[in-house]
Amino acid sequence: MLKLADTYLNHLPKGSTLFLQKNLEGLFKKILEEKNLAISGYYDLPYQDTKIFYDFIEQHKKLLETIKNLVIIGIGGSSLGTKALDSMLSHQPHRKKIKLRFLEHTDPIIIKKELQRIKWEETFFIVISKSGSTIETTSIFKYILGRYDLLKETRKSHLLIITDEESPLLHWAQSEKVESLTIKPNVGGRFSVLSAVGLMPLAILGYDIKEILRGAQNISEAFFYNNSYHIIKKALFLAHNEKKYPINILFSYGSVFSNFNAWYVQLWGESLGKLDKQGKNRGLTPIALIGSIDQHSFLQLIMQGPKNKNVTFLNVERLSQKPMYIPNITLKGLESTNFVNKISFNRLLKLQCIATKESVIAQNVPTDSISLDAIYEESIGELIFYYELLTSCVGSLLQIDTYNQPGVEFGKKILRGKFTHL
Repeated sequence: MLKLADTYLNHLPKGSTLFLQKNLEGLFKKILEEKNLAISGYYDLPYQDTKIFYDFIEQHKKLLETIKNLVIIGIGGSSLGTKALDSMLSHQPHRKKIKLRFLEHTDPIIIKKELQRIKWEETFFIVISKSGSTIETTSIFKYILGRYDLLKETRKSHLLIITDEESPLLHWAQSEKVESLTIKPNVGGRFSVLSAVGLMPLAILGYDIKEILRGAQNISEAFFYNNSYHIIKKALFLAHNEKKYPINILFSYGSVFSNFNAWYVQLWGESLGKLDKQGKNRGLTPIALIGSIDQHSFLQLIMQGPKNKNVTFLNVERLSQKPMYIPNITLKGLESTNFVNKISFNRLLKLQCIATKESVIAQNVPTDSISLDAIYEESIGELIFYYELLTSCVGSLLQIDTYNQPGVEFGKKILRGKFTHL
């Protein structure tokens, strides 16, 4: 289970402790009701049957054993979660030697670069779109179909569609006899990583998706059945201080978290930046940093800039199974750096995290921390579901619809209008 600690409760004004006590049970009931009414289907994903994914792999075993590339065609929630989990878990010895590529951008330079070494015979393509009509995804998909002639009978087996149960993309796949998997209509894109959207690619890559779901179950059961109120307290603090601390910083110690940080930014920003029931603009701004790199850039703003931020520190106790040590070497003129000689890089990174957190606390900045014992399927499943639940709790307190994205749809309508006038 994730190790969780906080200091942010020390920053609550007088009377806020009573506020927390009064609202703990009320928020829990709201989230439980949201789950029971199936307002969002992500709550049930940790308990799904994974047989469909393993059956697919068994049925296509001969093909999947020969591929060198797995290409995901999708954007946002259709790609960020899979990218995040693979980045965090790719050091696992059972991860297959398949190159995972993402086509998520209509930038022609990137498309050309990603495809220049791709041969269809060595590649499995997965097209992912919840709506089925995402313009970036459909445009790239059309290009792939044309470039590799994937609708030939001998090539269709290299193609899989993952989409909503009633999407036009599914109807197209069925009419063309292209294999497909579906996700429930009430599972939003940015909450879909634990559905077929993420689990199918991850299973193909060799990860134990049952263990990923087990981790999500751990957090779900702690929240719904074991009276663990950490997430609720954190949500209450964040919502109660929406104006005072509108910027939420995730400071992740380890480069393996770079893509997880991007997933967090989408989840937080697209879920919580909304008009509330009274038509007021609400929201919390996510910023994601990597330690120790960003100690030499953004940290200065945290320390001596406006006091409008809170910081979550994310670290791993054992980032590497085989420790790498700093040699006991003295460089003339650089003797002041010898204090780290003979310690492991893992310990250095951990102590950098602790030192930075203590320095931030000393500047009266609210903080909390999440610590993983190591990075493996179960711990990553816990981390993903922790943030999904936290997002739901904060959204409920802000009185918004956490699961829609009307602001994004405005831009799509304007884009379509640009082409109707050509």
